[in-house]
Amino acid sequence: MSRVLVIGTDNPITHEIGDALSHAGVPVDYAAGPVGALQRLRLRSFGVVVTSPNTSIQEDIALLEEMRFLRPAVKCIVLAPHSTADEVIAALRARVFACYTAPFDPQTIANFARVAASDSHWHDAIEVVTAKPGWVTVRANCTILTGERLLTFINELSLQLAPDLRLEMLQALHEILMNAMEHGAAFNPEQVVEISAVRTARAYVFYLRDPGSGFRPESVSDIAMTEVSQDPVAHIDRREREGLRPGGYGLLLARGTVNELIYSELGNEVLLIKYTKGN
Repeated sequence: MSRVLVIGTDNPITHEIGDALSHAGVPVDYAAGPVGALQRLRLRSFGVVVTSPNTSIQEDIALLEEMRFLRPAVKCIVLAPHSTADEVIAALRARVFACYTAPFDPQTIANFARVAASDSHWHDAIEVVTAKPGWVTVRANCTILTGERLLTFINELSLQLAPDLRLEMLQALHEILMNAMEHGAAFNPEQVVEISAVRTARAYVFYLRDPGSGFRPESVSDIAMTEVSQDPVAHIDRREREGLRPGGYGLLLARGTVNELIYSELGNEVLLIKYTKGN
């Protein structure tokens, strides 16, 4: 497992992140600011750098360019006080590992940094096809980590939503995305899914296409509906025995938290629509 460098010794959030990493057995070092971070990177290798919560995304991207001159494979988790859609898109294009703005959850960020410190197959995991505020299309390889990374950026792109609406939308998108990666590609990192996120005046619309037949409405009954009626946790136990992530029942929940879920005829494409205003 590689070392993690946390920038910003004057912010309690950074120390909470560092403490959580240390408790998880991840080696951690601190830098007071960008200059100190570059000095440490010259002296030794760090697999992950967590930026200061006090600096902007634009500043962090500039720092990342400098860090990659020293350590080309370094992963960067960006923390910033706030974000704009243009900044989040710039972070995606710069291959930032994950992006968070205040308010921060130190444990979540530490968990992401811990996983990043042990992952070596991330570099081309997310490819930006086209991106502008209101319409972003990417291709992502089919791993759980890539899906979780992608959701950090989508969360930032939807901050103008009310927190409860955003949570419902992201929960549904998480289940649909993971279903596509699992059933459409068997979590094969050589396979990709395509995801478009479109914001209209009245809704968020997500389009997903997987390389196989990942969206199978009939599988919901097989996986969850029958089992839930007999035993609410039976499908969880079965999937755990088979080495699968929790699923099926989550797809039913996704249907209940978005306004429309529309599948293509072949079953490998889906539209997920969440209204933000009255329809």
